[in-house]
Amino acid sequence: MNTGRIEIIYGDGGKTAMALGKGLVAAANQKDVVVIRFLKGGQMPEGMEVVRRLEPEMSVFCFEKSSCDFAHLPKEARQEEQLNILNAFHYARKVLTTGECDMLILDGALGLLDQGILLEQELIKLLESRSGTDVLLTGKTLPQGLASMADQIEKVSRA
Repeated sequence: MNTGRIEIIYGDGGKTAMALGKGLVAAANQKDVVVIRFLKGGQMPEGMEVVRRLEPEMSVFCFEKSSCDFAHLPKEARQEEQLNILNAFHYARKVLTTGECDMLILDGALGLLDQGILLEQELIKLLESRSGTDVLLTGKTLPQGLASMADQIEKVSRA
């Protein structure tokens, strides 16, 4: 069985840019890429709008509705936004189980663990369903269980 690779980019700077760069390389090599953004608010930063022009080879999704980062939301708004984030997680599962793309980038997914939205085991179970899809995850911290599954790990820091 052809199992896709797992790559993790973590640290305190440049993770999204590095992940998108890898996605662009995959798209340039005739691969279909899906990007799902987590914990970054529903507004697309200026640079992400350029990536949207690459559809359908590279599609970007963000299920969050708030215009600010999850960590800065009041408690009531966090609860509502958490449902949107879980919908994004379920969409990621659908993408992996249907083989919808060659590469799935889960930008900020490690932060779901930091925020208590997901348990590490839930993310591991998602990764185990990847079949032939390469999965790239980003976040600030790297739990040991996920690290042991990864084919490649890159730690980045602010310059």
